[in-house]
Amino acid sequence: MNSIKQMIFSGWHLARIIRLAFGMIMSINAIATHDPLSGIIGALFLFQAVTNTGCCGTSCAAPLRSQKEADEKEIVFEEVKSE
Repeated sequence: MNSIKQMIFSGWHLARIIRLAFGMIMSINAIATHDPLSGIIGALFLFQAVTNTGCCGTSCAAPLRSQKEADEKEIVFEEVKSE
């Protein structure tokens, strides 16, 4: 439970704030106009903002290369031909 609170309340940046604002605007618009598509889109943006997921701009959660992978030596292959 503590890690969920930490995930929600930490790591806020401009793109995440914009997603939150856009999600709130879309959700309020969906309620006001009774439009379910706007509600779904608004809920998607709210979910992405709260959980800090999705690939909006540079916040894509691509895994970083570990130091172990960077230190691996290049493998050399030899071609064997038979007659």
